[in-house]
Amino acid sequence: MTIQEPMTKYGYEKLQAELTYLKMVERPQTVKDIEEALEHGDLKENAEYHASKEKQRLIDGRMIEIAEMISNAQIVNPSELEHAKVSFGSTVTLSDMASGEEKTYTIVGGCESNPDIGLISFNSPLAKQLLGREEGDEVKVKLPNGEKEFEIESVRYQEIVFECH
Repeated sequence: MTIQEPMTKYGYEKLQAELTYLKMVERPQTVKDIEEALEHGDLKENAEYHASKEKQRLIDGRMIEIAEMISNAQIVNPSELEHAKVSFGSTVTLSDMASGEEKTYTIVGGCESNPDIGLISFNSPLAKQLLGREEGDEVKVKLPNGEKEFEIESVRYQEIVFECH
């Protein structure tokens, strides 16, 4: 059974671009590097050969990983979803009930997440505990660094900015 992975069109196109780059640029260059290293002879002491073979293994692994994500992708347009409750694409402002500090997160696909700019994966511990909640709800969440209590200040849709400039 395959699990559908929601992501935005941006995330899907980003994965496709990375896969194309790996197939058309990185892998062919690595194959060339391996061929050149083979010309140096003795493989036991040929660091360039071993490094290039390792790079090829990593590229092949990443290509398989991306192809799997693409085949399981379910492209979702968050602007078309209801955001009265926290869902995919929702921007959620939370208030830490202990400190009063506010944080804002947008729930995105796993390949699109970037916690440094407030984009969290729908599979993250925090997002999983927020999904389906509403503005005004108090939620106790278990996070890797312990348990915290938040009040959901707002749930809304806003245009998602995937990269900081």
